[in-house]
Amino acid sequence: DRYQRRVRVSHVHHRKGPARHRALDFAERHGYIKGVVKEIIHDPGRGAPLARVLFRHAYKYRHEKELFIAAEGMYTGQFVYCGRKAQLTVGNVLPLISLPEGTIVCNVECKLGDRGCFARCSGNYATVISHNTDDGTTRIKLPSGAKKVVPSNSRAMVGIVAGGGRIDKPLLKAGNAFHKYRVKRNSWPKVRGVAMNPVDHPHGGGNHQHIGHPSTVRRDAPAGQKVGLIAARRTGRIRGTSTVKADLTE
Repeated sequence: DRYQRRVRVSHVHHRKGPARHRALDFAERHGYIKGVVKEIIHDPGRGAPLARVLFRHAYKYRHEKELFIAAEGMYTGQFVYCGRKAQLTVGNVLPLISLPEGTIVCNVECKLGDRGCFARCSGNYATVISHNTDDGTTRIKLPSGAKKVVPSNSRAMVGIVAGGGRIDKPLLKAGNAFHKYRVKRNSWPKVRGVAMNPVDHPHGGGNHQHIGHPSTVRRDAPAGQKVGLIAARRTGRIRGTSTVKADLTE
């Protein structure tokens, strides 16, 4: 196996290609362009399905094939519209400034023209919180719950990413975990540090499996020593009820 001795190298042999928006052009900046979903396909190592969308070339007599992350509800034969003047429909790609506050979007650009950066995993979505027309920025809520300010002309697809609920079903057995990570990267199974020898890991050795020193480690520790709870602000079980402070900036 070509990946056998290399750790955490992505296994990309059967991948379908980079899933992203169209390259930004005049049609998207000033109007819209129509495409048709030719097929919904599985991409090995990715939880979300992909949509192969066919567009007419803007300047030459030929077609362009694009690979989009499929939004939930997309189907083959569906027309999708990309551009500033496209309608607010699931599967369409619009700049954030064209979307009302509260819109659910996915595959959001961080910078104009980067072709999609946030909310790309199966079942994920971002929410448009507010627009600031003075400086041309839009505030969005990311799947992590964090809020981020991005340019208002950044593009996003309307809807949530298809393939949601994937982690609701347990893997149940090691064979399923093996096949899950076989197409991703060599990151499974993981051997515990305390089960190793001292030469192999900072937690290794001892007559009983124990770490033997605090598991926290400083941020600027050298590679090889930097294992455990890195730059931990606190450790231990979180006890009591958490109080959620209202976001005053909304």
